[in-house]
Amino acid sequence: MSESRSSVSHHRVLADEAGQRIDNFLLRRLKGVPRSRVYRLLRRGEVRIDGARVRPTARLEAGQLVRIPPVTQAARPEGVAGGGAAARLPAALLERLRHAVLYEDERLIVLNKPSGLAVHGGSTVRLGLIEALRQLRPQLPFVELAHRLDQETSGCLILAKRRSTLRRLHAQLRDGAVRKQYTALLVGTLAESHYRIDAPLERRSGAGHERQVWVSEAGRAARTELQLRRSYVVGEPVIGGGVSLVDVDLATGRTHQIRVHCAHIGHPVAGDARYGEHAANAELRRRCGLRRLFLHASGVAFEHPDHGTPLEVVAPLSEDLQRALARLDNEQRIEESP
Repeated sequence: MSESRSSVSHHRVLADEAGQRIDNFLLRRLKGVPRSRVYRLLRRGEVRIDGARVRPTARLEAGQLVRIPPVTQAARPEGVAGGGAAARLPAALLERLRHAVLYEDERLIVLNKPSGLAVHGGSTVRLGLIEALRQLRPQLPFVELAHRLDQETSGCLILAKRRSTLRRLHAQLRDGAVRKQYTALLVGTLAESHYRIDAPLERRSGAGHERQVWVSEAGRAARTELQLRRSYVVGEPVIGGGVSLVDVDLATGRTHQIRVHCAHIGHPVAGDARYGEHAANAELRRRCGLRRLFLHASGVAFEHPDHGTPLEVVAPLSEDLQRALARLDNEQRIEESP
Protein backbone atom coordinates (compact mmCIF):
# COMPACT_ATOMS: atom_id res chain seq x y z
CA MET A 1 0.00 0.00 0.00
CA SER A 2 1.47 3.38 -0.98
CA GLU A 3 0.70 6.89 0.17
CA SER A 4 0.08 10.03 -1.81
CA ARG A 5 0.19 13.56 -0.49
CA SER A 6 -1.63 16.46 -2.08
CA SER A 7 -0.37 20.03 -1.88
CA VAL A 8 -2.20 23.10 -0.60
CA SER A 9 -4.83 24.21 -3.09
CA HIS A 10 -7.24 27.13 -3.30
CA HIS A 11 -10.68 26.95 -4.81
CA ARG A 12 -12.84 29.91 -5.80
CA VAL A 13 -16.50 29.05 -5.03
CA LEU A 14 -18.64 29.01 -8.16
CA ALA A 15 -22.20 30.31 -8.25
CA ASP A 16 -23.52 26.78 -8.66
CA GLU A 17 -21.63 25.66 -5.52
CA ALA A 18 -23.03 28.38 -3.28
CA GLY A 19 -25.26 27.22 -0.45
CA GLN A 20 -23.64 23.88 0.28
CA ARG A 21 -21.97 23.13 3.61
CA ILE A 22 -18.18 23.20 3.73
CA ASP A 23 -18.00 19.65 5.18
CA ASN A 24 -20.04 18.22 2.31
CA PHE A 25 -17.96 20.20 -0.17
CA LEU A 26 -14.73 18.72 1.24
CA LEU A 27 -16.07 15.17 1.36
CA ARG A 28 -16.78 15.38 -2.36
CA ARG A 29 -13.45 16.95 -3.27
CA LEU A 30 -11.21 14.84 -1.03
CA LYS A 31 -12.28 11.47 -2.41
CA GLY A 32 -10.70 8.62 -0.48
CA VAL A 33 -10.11 10.65 2.68
CA PRO A 34 -12.02 9.26 5.69
CA ARG A 35 -14.80 11.44 7.06
CA SER A 36 -13.11 11.58 10.47
CA ARG A 37 -9.99 13.06 8.83
CA VAL A 38 -12.03 15.72 7.02
CA TYR A 39 -13.69 16.83 10.25
CA ARG A 40 -10.33 16.87 12.02
CA LEU A 41 -8.98 19.24 9.36
CA LEU A 42 -11.93 21.55 10.03
CA ARG A 43 -11.53 21.42 13.82
CA ARG A 44 -7.84 22.27 13.58
CA GLY A 45 -8.49 25.24 11.34
CA GLU A 46 -6.52 23.81 8.42
CA VAL A 47 -9.45 24.55 6.12
CA ARG A 48 -10.13 28.26 5.73
CA ILE A 49 -12.57 30.43 3.84
CA ASP A 50 -11.21 33.85 2.87
CA GLY A 51 -8.46 33.28 5.44
CA ALA A 52 -10.79 32.57 8.38
CA ARG A 53 -11.44 29.37 10.31
CA VAL A 54 -14.88 27.82 9.73
CA ARG A 55 -17.29 25.42 11.35
CA PRO A 56 -18.35 22.25 9.47
CA THR A 57 -21.85 23.69 9.08
CA ALA A 58 -20.69 26.92 7.39
CA ARG A 59 -22.29 27.43 3.98
CA LEU A 60 -20.32 28.55 0.97
CA GLU A 61 -20.97 31.79 -0.88
CA ALA A 62 -20.10 32.48 -4.51
CA GLY A 63 -16.69 34.12 -4.90
CA GLN A 64 -15.24 32.93 -1.58
CA LEU A 65 -11.74 31.43 -1.59
CA VAL A 66 -11.43 28.03 0.11
CA ARG A 67 -8.03 26.88 1.34
CA ILE A 68 -7.73 23.10 1.11
CA PRO A 69 -4.72 21.76 3.06
CA PRO A 70 -2.35 19.00 1.95
CA VAL A 71 -3.79 15.59 2.85
CA THR A 72 -1.97 12.28 3.16
CA GLN A 73 -4.08 9.30 2.18
CA ALA A 74 -3.57 5.64 1.43
CA ALA A 75 -3.64 4.70 -2.21
CA ARG A 76 -5.30 1.27 -2.35
CA PRO A 77 -5.12 -1.19 -5.20
CA GLU A 78 -8.17 -1.18 -7.45
CA GLY A 79 -10.92 -3.45 -6.15
CA VAL A 80 -9.73 -3.38 -2.52
CA ALA A 81 -12.43 -2.16 -0.14
CA GLY A 82 -11.89 0.60 2.35
CA GLY A 83 -10.96 4.24 2.46
CA GLY A 84 -14.40 5.73 1.75
CA ALA A 85 -15.05 6.73 -1.84
CA ALA A 86 -11.67 5.37 -3.05
CA ALA A 87 -12.96 1.80 -2.68
CA ARG A 88 -14.59 0.44 -5.80
CA LEU A 89 -17.91 -1.34 -6.11
CA PRO A 90 -18.11 -4.68 -7.90
CA ALA A 91 -18.01 -4.39 -11.67
CA ALA A 92 -21.34 -6.23 -11.98
CA LEU A 93 -23.10 -3.66 -9.79
CA LEU A 94 -21.54 -0.75 -11.66
CA GLU A 95 -22.75 -2.27 -14.92
CA ARG A 96 -26.21 -2.70 -13.43
CA LEU A 97 -26.28 0.98 -12.54
CA ARG A 98 -25.30 1.91 -16.09
CA HIS A 99 -28.56 0.34 -17.24
CA ALA A 100 -30.63 1.75 -14.35
CA VAL A 101 -31.06 5.24 -15.84
CA LEU A 102 -34.76 5.95 -16.38
CA TYR A 103 -34.42 9.61 -17.39
CA GLU A 104 -31.49 11.95 -17.93
CA ASP A 105 -30.86 15.46 -19.25
CA GLU A 106 -28.20 18.09 -18.66
CA ARG A 107 -29.58 18.83 -15.17
CA LEU A 108 -31.23 15.66 -13.83
CA ILE A 109 -30.85 11.91 -13.54
CA VAL A 110 -33.60 9.56 -12.37
CA LEU A 111 -32.37 6.05 -11.55
CA ASN A 112 -34.10 2.77 -10.78
CA LYS A 113 -32.19 2.08 -7.56
CA PRO A 114 -31.50 -1.60 -6.85
CA SER A 115 -32.62 -3.09 -3.55
CA GLY A 116 -29.80 -3.68 -1.08
CA LEU A 117 -27.75 -0.67 -2.15
CA ALA A 118 -27.60 2.27 0.28
CA VAL A 119 -28.00 5.67 -1.34
CA HIS A 120 -24.75 6.88 0.25
CA GLY A 121 -21.89 5.60 2.37
CA GLY A 122 -21.90 6.07 6.13
CA SER A 123 -20.65 4.60 9.38
CA THR A 124 -21.87 1.10 8.53
CA VAL A 125 -21.77 1.19 4.72
CA ARG A 126 -18.54 2.20 2.98
CA LEU A 127 -20.02 2.96 -0.40
CA GLY A 128 -23.45 3.76 -1.71
CA LEU A 129 -25.21 4.66 -4.91
CA ILE A 130 -23.98 8.26 -5.00
CA GLU A 131 -20.34 7.17 -4.69
CA ALA A 132 -20.90 4.54 -7.37
CA LEU A 133 -22.42 7.10 -9.72
CA ARG A 134 -19.44 9.38 -9.24
CA GLN A 135 -17.21 6.47 -10.23
CA LEU A 136 -19.31 5.89 -13.33
CA ARG A 137 -19.46 9.59 -14.24
CA PRO A 138 -16.13 11.11 -13.16
CA GLN A 139 -16.61 13.86 -15.76
CA LEU A 140 -19.55 15.33 -13.83
CA PRO A 141 -18.36 18.27 -11.68
CA PHE A 142 -21.40 17.86 -9.43
CA VAL A 143 -23.99 15.15 -8.80
CA GLU A 144 -26.04 14.85 -5.61
CA LEU A 145 -29.10 13.09 -4.22
CA ALA A 146 -32.31 15.11 -4.22
CA HIS A 147 -33.94 12.71 -1.74
CA ARG A 148 -33.35 9.25 -0.28
CA LEU A 149 -34.69 5.71 -0.33
CA ASP A 150 -34.16 3.03 2.30
CA GLN A 151 -31.37 0.60 1.50
CA GLU A 152 -33.79 -2.27 0.85
CA THR A 153 -36.26 -0.16 -1.16
CA SER A 154 -35.89 -0.15 -4.94
CA GLY A 155 -37.14 2.28 -7.56
CA CYS A 156 -37.16 5.93 -8.62
CA LEU A 157 -34.42 8.09 -7.17
CA ILE A 158 -33.81 11.67 -8.36
CA LEU A 159 -30.32 13.17 -8.56
CA ALA A 160 -29.25 16.68 -9.58
CA LYS A 161 -26.26 17.64 -11.71
CA ARG A 162 -26.27 21.28 -10.62
CA ARG A 163 -26.39 22.88 -7.18
CA SER A 164 -29.06 25.33 -8.38
CA THR A 165 -31.18 22.45 -9.68
CA LEU A 166 -30.80 20.66 -6.34
CA ARG A 167 -32.01 23.72 -4.42
CA ARG A 168 -35.11 23.99 -6.60
CA LEU A 169 -35.82 20.27 -6.23
CA HIS A 170 -35.54 20.57 -2.46
CA ALA A 171 -38.03 23.45 -2.54
CA GLN A 172 -40.49 21.32 -4.53
CA LEU A 173 -40.07 18.44 -2.10
CA ARG A 174 -40.69 20.73 0.89
CA ASP A 175 -43.80 22.15 -0.77
CA GLY A 176 -45.19 18.70 -1.59
CA ALA A 177 -44.93 19.38 -5.33
CA VAL A 178 -43.17 16.08 -6.07
CA ARG A 179 -45.59 13.16 -6.23
CA LYS A 180 -43.95 9.91 -5.12
CA GLN A 181 -45.76 6.64 -5.74
CA TYR A 182 -44.85 3.22 -4.39
CA THR A 183 -45.93 -0.38 -4.87
CA ALA A 184 -45.95 -2.59 -1.79
CA LEU A 185 -47.04 -6.06 -0.77
CA LEU A 186 -48.62 -6.10 2.68
CA VAL A 187 -49.12 -8.99 5.08
CA GLY A 188 -52.81 -9.86 5.53
CA THR A 189 -55.91 -9.06 3.48
CA LEU A 190 -57.13 -5.49 3.74
CA ALA A 191 -60.69 -4.96 4.90
CA GLU A 192 -61.09 -1.75 2.85
CA SER A 193 -59.99 -0.78 -0.65
CA HIS A 194 -58.61 2.59 0.50
CA TYR A 195 -56.80 3.67 3.65
CA ARG A 196 -55.64 7.09 4.75
CA ILE A 197 -53.17 6.85 7.61
CA ASP A 198 -52.55 10.05 9.58
CA ALA A 199 -50.13 9.21 12.35
CA PRO A 200 -47.20 11.38 13.56
CA LEU A 201 -43.77 9.71 13.49
CA GLU A 202 -40.87 10.14 15.89
CA ARG A 203 -37.34 9.11 15.01
CA ARG A 204 -34.74 8.01 17.54
CA SER A 205 -31.31 6.43 17.40
CA GLY A 206 -31.35 2.72 18.14
CA ALA A 207 -28.63 0.16 18.74
CA GLY A 208 -25.61 0.57 16.51
CA HIS A 209 -26.81 4.04 15.41
CA GLU A 210 -29.68 2.47 13.46
CA ARG A 211 -32.70 4.65 12.87
CA GLN A 212 -35.82 3.55 14.71
CA VAL A 213 -39.18 5.19 14.05
CA TRP A 214 -42.38 5.00 16.09
CA VAL A 215 -45.89 6.38 15.88
CA SER A 216 -45.87 9.03 18.58
CA GLU A 217 -47.88 12.11 19.43
CA ALA A 218 -44.53 13.83 19.96
CA GLY A 219 -43.49 13.11 16.37
CA ARG A 220 -43.84 14.98 13.09
CA ALA A 221 -47.05 14.88 11.07
CA ALA A 222 -47.13 12.12 8.45
CA ARG A 223 -49.80 10.89 6.03
CA THR A 224 -49.84 7.80 3.83
CA GLU A 225 -52.60 6.69 1.48
CA LEU A 226 -53.05 3.08 0.36
CA GLN A 227 -55.11 1.90 -2.59
CA LEU A 228 -55.73 -1.83 -2.83
CA ARG A 229 -54.79 -3.27 -6.19
CA ARG A 230 -55.49 -6.95 -5.50
CA SER A 231 -55.40 -9.48 -2.67
CA TYR A 232 -54.43 -13.15 -2.48
CA VAL A 233 -55.54 -15.93 -0.17
CA VAL A 234 -52.57 -18.16 0.56
CA GLY A 235 -54.13 -20.32 3.24
CA GLU A 236 -51.76 -19.58 6.11
CA PRO A 237 -52.99 -18.04 9.38
CA VAL A 238 -49.42 -16.86 10.06
CA ILE A 239 -49.80 -14.25 7.31
CA GLY A 240 -53.36 -13.31 8.16
CA GLY A 241 -54.77 -15.64 5.54
CA GLY A 242 -53.37 -13.66 2.64
CA VAL A 243 -51.39 -10.76 1.27
CA SER A 244 -52.41 -7.50 -0.40
CA LEU A 245 -50.77 -5.65 -3.28
CA VAL A 246 -51.24 -1.89 -2.86
CA ASP A 247 -50.36 1.41 -4.51
CA VAL A 248 -49.02 3.95 -2.02
CA ASP A 249 -49.10 7.75 -2.21
CA LEU A 250 -47.02 9.81 0.21
CA ALA A 251 -48.23 13.20 1.32
CA THR A 252 -45.10 13.52 3.50
CA GLY A 253 -41.70 11.91 3.30
CA ARG A 254 -40.63 10.84 6.79
CA THR A 255 -37.98 8.22 7.49
CA HIS A 256 -39.42 4.68 7.15
CA GLN A 257 -42.88 6.22 6.81
CA ILE A 258 -44.56 3.56 4.69
CA ARG A 259 -43.08 0.71 6.68
CA VAL A 260 -44.07 2.13 10.07
CA HIS A 261 -47.56 3.26 8.99
CA CYS A 262 -48.39 -0.12 7.45
CA ALA A 263 -47.17 -1.95 10.56
CA HIS A 264 -49.23 0.49 12.64
CA ILE A 265 -52.49 -0.63 11.00
CA GLY A 266 -51.55 -4.30 11.41
CA HIS A 267 -50.39 -4.94 7.82
CA PRO A 268 -46.58 -4.68 7.71
CA VAL A 269 -44.73 -4.65 4.42
CA ALA A 270 -43.82 -8.17 3.32
CA GLY A 271 -40.15 -8.95 3.88
CA ASP A 272 -39.63 -6.13 6.39
CA ALA A 273 -37.06 -7.45 8.87
CA ARG A 274 -37.26 -4.39 11.15
CA TYR A 275 -40.96 -3.52 11.45
CA GLY A 276 -42.52 -6.69 10.05
CA GLU A 277 -43.31 -10.17 11.32
CA HIS A 278 -40.59 -12.81 11.23
CA ALA A 279 -42.96 -15.77 10.87
CA ALA A 280 -44.86 -14.11 8.01
CA ASN A 281 -41.63 -13.22 6.21
CA ALA A 282 -40.38 -16.79 6.55
CA GLU A 283 -43.64 -18.18 5.16
CA LEU A 284 -43.60 -15.80 2.18
CA ARG A 285 -40.00 -16.75 1.47
CA ARG A 286 -40.99 -20.42 1.42
CA ARG A 287 -44.19 -19.94 -0.56
CA CYS A 288 -43.21 -17.36 -3.18
CA GLY A 289 -39.45 -16.95 -2.88
CA LEU A 290 -39.59 -13.39 -1.48
CA ARG A 291 -36.17 -12.65 0.00
CA ARG A 292 -36.31 -8.85 0.32
CA LEU A 293 -38.52 -5.98 1.35
CA PHE A 294 -41.43 -5.74 -1.10
CA LEU A 295 -41.41 -1.96 -1.36
CA HIS A 296 -40.73 -0.27 -4.69
CA ALA A 297 -40.72 3.43 -5.62
CA SER A 298 -42.74 2.91 -8.78
CA GLY A 299 -42.97 6.50 -10.03
CA VAL A 300 -42.26 10.19 -9.53
CA ALA A 301 -44.03 13.17 -11.07
CA PHE A 302 -42.90 16.79 -10.81
CA GLU A 303 -42.15 19.91 -12.83
CA HIS A 304 -38.63 20.14 -14.18
CA PRO A 305 -36.90 22.51 -11.74
CA ASP A 306 -35.12 24.45 -14.49
CA HIS A 307 -37.79 24.97 -17.16
CA GLY A 308 -41.09 23.84 -15.64
CA THR A 309 -41.86 21.01 -18.07
CA PRO A 310 -44.00 18.31 -16.40
CA LEU A 311 -42.06 15.09 -15.90
CA GLU A 312 -43.39 11.66 -14.98
CA VAL A 313 -40.96 8.76 -14.62
CA VAL A 314 -41.98 5.15 -13.98
CA ALA A 315 -39.74 2.35 -12.70
CA PRO A 316 -40.75 -1.24 -13.53
CA LEU A 317 -40.71 -3.85 -10.79
CA SER A 318 -37.46 -5.79 -10.53
CA GLU A 319 -37.39 -9.39 -11.73
CA ASP A 320 -37.32 -10.84 -8.20
CA LEU A 321 -40.53 -9.01 -7.23
CA GLN A 322 -42.19 -9.98 -10.50
CA ARG A 323 -41.32 -13.63 -9.83
CA ALA A 324 -42.81 -13.44 -6.34
CA LEU A 325 -46.08 -12.05 -7.76
CA ALA A 326 -46.14 -14.70 -10.47
CA ARG A 327 -45.93 -17.41 -7.83
CA LEU A 328 -48.72 -15.73 -5.87
CA ASP A 329 -50.80 -15.74 -9.04
CA ASN A 330 -50.80 -19.53 -8.76
CA GLU A 331 -52.52 -19.23 -5.40
CA GLN A 332 -56.23 -18.55 -4.95
CA ARG A 333 -56.80 -14.88 -5.76
CA ILE A 334 -59.54 -12.63 -4.42
CA GLU A 335 -61.20 -10.12 -6.73
CA GLU A 336 -59.10 -7.29 -8.08
CA SER A 337 -59.85 -3.81 -6.79
CA PRO A 338 -60.85 -1.25 -9.43
